[in-house]
Amino acid sequence: MQAKILIVEDDTDIVEFLEYNLSKEGFLIEKAYDGVEGLEKAAAFKPHLILLDIMMPRMDGIEFCTELRKSPDYQNTIIVFLTARSESFTQVSALDAGGDDFITKPTKPNVLKSKLRAHLRRHPLFQESTTAKEIVFGKLKIFPDSFSISIDDKMSSLAKKEFELLALLVSKPGKVFKREEIMNKVWGSEVIVGDRTIDVHIRKLREKIGSDYIKTTKGVGYQFKV
Repeated sequence: MQAKILIVEDDTDIVEFLEYNLSKEGFLIEKAYDGVEGLEKAAAFKPHLILLDIMMPRMDGIEFCTELRKSPDYQNTIIVFLTARSESFTQVSALDAGGDDFITKPTKPNVLKSKLRAHLRRHPLFQESTTAKEIVFGKLKIFPDSFSISIDDKMSSLAKKEFELLALLVSKPGKVFKREEIMNKVWGSEVIVGDRTIDVHIRKLREKIGSDYIKTTKGVGYQFKV
């Protein structure tokens, strides 16, 4: 299956540059020049990954991302911000809105393509078929293919980063994962993520799976306990 990438960017020269380089890699490309058009194209194109600018007319990238994440249809869609804005508060706002990565312009085409391929490898449609269909811990069932869980047979969907955080914790039950390790493995070493972002995702996970499974080691990090 070819990966579909939607470029949402108001600079036509940058759009042409990205389209040329990404098409050569075999990606299917669709493009939009503001957030409003981006929502329309996303609904029709159903991209696996969205490459998103922040400063755009009619609807900026943060608003676009926030609006898109309201729909369960896009829970597995990867959103990568590509912008000239580099302030830490802008990066935090982008990630808190539901972004998966934040890349500062300008960036070399080969670096960008490598990062996008790395993100797409984690998309459920492009993962190896050996992925477990169901992981069970007592009353908790985890379904990697659908980014969902169930407690006492009550189903809940997880946002992409919530699921990746849970998957990291359950990969080694009982191990205390330090905050730095969580940041690097879930958000990437080049993305600035504060303690608040991790704590918010932990709180959301506990709301969905209960407070018994994820334990806090004060001043260190978190662990999954059966």
